[in-house]
This record gives sequence, structure tokens and C-alpha cells, in this order.
Amino acid sequence: MRVLPDAEMVRRDGFALAAYVLGPADAPWLTLSNSLGASARMWQPQLPWLARHFRILAYDTRGHGASDAPEGPYAFDDLVGDVVALLDHFGIARTSYIGLSLGGMTGLGLALDHPDRVANLVCCDARADSPGAVAQMWDDRIATVERGGMAAIVDSTFDRWFVPSSLNDAELMAGMRSMFLATSPAGYKRCAAALKRLAYLEELGRMRVPTLYVGGARDASAAPAVMGEMAERTPGGRYVEIPDAAHLSNVDNPEAFNRAVAAFLGVPPE
Repeated sequence: MRVLPDAEMVRRDGFALAAYVLGPADAPWLTLSNSLGASARMWQPQLPWLARHFRILAYDTRGHGASDAPEGPYAFDDLVGDVVALLDHFGIARTSYIGLSLGGMTGLGLALDHPDRVANLVCCDARADSPGAVAQMWDDRIATVERGGMAAIVDSTFDRWFVPSSLNDAELMAGMRSMFLATSPAGYKRCAAALKRLAYLEELGRMRVPTLYVGGARDASAAPAVMGEMAERTPGGRYVEIPDAAHLSNVDNPEAFNRAVAAFLGVPPE
């Protein structure tokens, strides 16, 4: 089912970002930011519900979906700057923000550096740093994509992204695979280079934006212990664990995910 409107291509520094606006024009703004290797399409389990309560700005991260992949490598300052440029383009003074994985990390940077623009932050299935083993993992994935493109990592990625019940849903996986394989290999590699240099963990103590951390109980990429520590370091931060979910917790268990987010944002879960 198609739930996103046609993209508006927003120009920024010689390239374009694909943005999708939906929901009541008089509702408060909510920005959605996707995972590495995904696009705004990953939010389909949430969009019909959220669009009843918010004016939504969803977008494809640079190098993903219908957005361009400008020359890299990228840094989180670039990814945060993309969000600020989109907010400025649409005249959004302040927004709630939900991001998962790469999108959640971008949200950390946005809230830390532009707290006046963020009403509250939901950071999902994300890390706040890249210690040596994690950085090496990104080097390995970059090398694999250089050799074989996105098809070379789709199966191993999905084994981390989803629990078996999702992997066994042929219709769901067909849509997810199509989305993943449409990602620009160059965009993936350049965003992965930003992830290698992720360094927000020591800065979380200065967070001034109300923050909820949400993570799948079976997420090996952003383990519950990792996200729990992030919540402890964040003033007023809370962590909610989503059962029966791996890295894409919003897809694996949308009912529990929506309940957790709804309670934080103060809207009905349905």
C-alpha cells in the first residue's frame, strides 16, 4: 500500500533531497528519518497513524531513496545540516523527531546542536559511538559493497534487521528488499563513513531535549545495554525495549513500537 505522497525535491548545496509532507496542515510537525540502507518507505507501519495527529515531514537521507548522493565522505554535521535545511525550506520552527539507526544518530546531533528546533526526540535502535570493532565492521561492509553492490549485503543485513517472523513474511520482505536494493551504493558507503566517526556518547550529558530511546530486544547492532547506557547518560532520558523485534523494531513489532512512541508524544496509539 502506498502511503507516501509524491516527493518534493528540495535543493541544497548542489544536490536534492526527497521530502514527503503529509497530515493535517494545522497539526504540530513531526520529522521522520530513516535507517542506513532504507528510505522514508520504512515508516509505512507508522505513517497512517502518525498522519492523523501530526504534520509529517519524512525524507530520504542523502544517498538513499529518491535523494541524490553528493560526493563524500559524509559527516554527521552534513546529515544534521540536511535536516536543518529541510526545516528551513518548509518553514518549520520546531518539530518532534523520530529517527532509527542512522536517522536516530542524526537526531542526536540535531538535538545537541539545534535544541531550539527539536520539541522532543525519539532515538530508535541507534548507537552514540563507534568503538574500534564497530568501526572495523563498517570498513568491512564498505569493502563488500565496493565489490558486489547492495546485493552483496542484503541477506546479512536482513538477518540483523528482522526477527524470523518478519523474514518469513514474503510480501513484507519483497518490499523491504526493493527499498534496500534501490539505495545508492555510493550513498551507503559515504553514510557508513560518517558512522565510523560517530562520537556523540560523551556529549549526551548536555542534552536538553526530552528524549526517548526505543530499541528492539533482539537488536544486535544497537543492543539493549548500549541504548540503556545512552538513556542513563541523557538528562531525563528513558529507554523502552520492544519485544520480539530486532534492528528495524518499527517493522518487526509495530504495535509495541507505536504504543511506546504514542505514550511519549502524548497521542493515542491508534
